Formats: sequence, C-alpha cells, structure tokens
Amino acid sequence: MTRVLFVCVENAGRSQLAQALYEARGGDARSAGTEPADELHEAVLEALEEVDIDVAGLRPKPLTEADVEWAELVVTMGCGDRCPVLPGKRYVEWSLPDPAGLCLEEVRELRSDIERRVAGLP
Repeated sequence: MTRVLFVCVENAGRSQLAQALYEARGGDARSAGTEPADELHEAVLEALEEVDIDVAGLRPKPLTEADVEWAELVVTMGCGDRCPVLPGKRYVEWSLPDPAGLCLEEVRELRSDIERRVAGLP
C-alpha cells in the first residue's frame, strides 16, 4: 500500500478519521494539521469507537516538511495552499466538511464518506 499523509487544518477531525480508517485497512498513514487544535473532536472519537478504532491517546500534530517527504500521496482536506508542495509527490484534495461543531450523526456520515474514499486509495 501507498504511504499516505492526510492533512487538514486542525488535525482534530477529518485527517484523523482518514488516518485511522486507512490504517485499519492495513495502510501506512500519518496525519497532520496546518493549525493543530488542542485535542481531537469528541464526536470523532465516538464515531471511531463505534467501529472499534481507539484514537483516544492521539493528539493533533503540526504539519512538517518531513511528513510530506515521507508520503507518496498527500490528501488535503481544506488546508488550501498552506500545505507544502514538493515535486514528485501526488496530491489529492478531498472537499469534506470540518467536523468541528457537528453532531455525532453528522460525523457518522462524514466517517462513511471518508471510509468510501479511503477504500479507493492505492
């Protein structure tokens, strides 16, 4: 499988969901944020617990150039041009809602959307 870096703004929702779901499929992934939050969104933790994925010990991390260098594919989610672009890397933008302030049911829908997208990655 491809080494994938998932990037969003806060690294508290979308990118954490994507990393956890990709790793659950046996993939090698990292996630980071351009402006990391203090902690993961509670509804994201709950939505992943429902599918037996425990990320309670994880914290949002800042995006580093080393993360981008490590990755073969960089999936961005709403961070726009704040993500470093390195030659030779493949980039994909996923237009997904930020789960900040979403209820658990809405985060479940987001989780399902991300699961579908992750299943289509190499």
